[in-house]
Amino acid sequence: MSSYAKETPSAWCRSEYDPLQMVLLCPPDYMEIKEVINDVQKKYLKENINVDKALQQHKQFVKALQENGVETALINPSEQFPEQVFTRDIGFTVGDTVFIGEMASDIRQGEEVELQKWLQSQHIRSQQLGSHRVEGGDVIIDQDTIFVGISSRTSRHAIQELRKKLPDFEIVPIAFNEKYLHLDCVFNILSPTEALIFPEALNTETVAILAERYTLIRVDAKEQFALGTNVLSIGDRRVFSQPQNTNVNQQLERHGFNVIEVDFSEIIKSGGAFRCCTMPLIRK
Repeated sequence: MSSYAKETPSAWCRSEYDPLQMVLLCPPDYMEIKEVINDVQKKYLKENINVDKALQQHKQFVKALQENGVETALINPSEQFPEQVFTRDIGFTVGDTVFIGEMASDIRQGEEVELQKWLQSQHIRSQQLGSHRVEGGDVIIDQDTIFVGISSRTSRHAIQELRKKLPDFEIVPIAFNEKYLHLDCVFNILSPTEALIFPEALNTETVAILAERYTLIRVDAKEQFALGTNVLSIGDRRVFSQPQNTNVNQQLERHGFNVIEVDFSEIIKSGGAFRCCTMPLIRK
């Protein structure tokens, strides 16, 4: 099912690094680790989420986005979806269409319906993908190339569907150790020529292929666990990152990036950071 109104400016996205103009987020009002679906959650299950602190950190992030010229749209959180804060996983924008994924974990199924309702209410073109699980955290766009992580959350059948729906793009499957949840937790493109990577999660051949295209900035195991790879580029070499990940931030600065530090320590307890919490609608 798709929706579109010509009088409304369409979504637009062709990369992970063009200037971010509009992004969709969801406040973590009901954030909770109810069902462990990744290693980070396993560590924090007993401690769980301090919702008040998570809300405060999320508001600071939204404020920082706005101060940097990004329009922030918010979807209303639902009590039945404790991980709805991670809007990137529910869908992804390619060209002028938001593709709505299919969540693999039972606890997240239904978030797709809420996203579709919101997109329709805003008259933004959307298209629901078929019955092949695919999550936006596994989809990374760089102009005419779309990298898709293959895991228990995104199937190889989804690759075939994307190739049919996006014939003008090269769809490149990337296998990785799925214990790291999504591809954007181990690989993240920052610019046309640079990317963050946690090489231990990928095979040597894949790392070598990526190294031919990008200068790879390596993230160590400690900072990968703290979601150091899951930064958000908003264009013009500006990158949101956590202050705790000092090694990543120092490397980014050495490569000429302006690092915008926001504490996301409470939200990362559920296994996602800045990229996971943002679904770009317009990048131009």
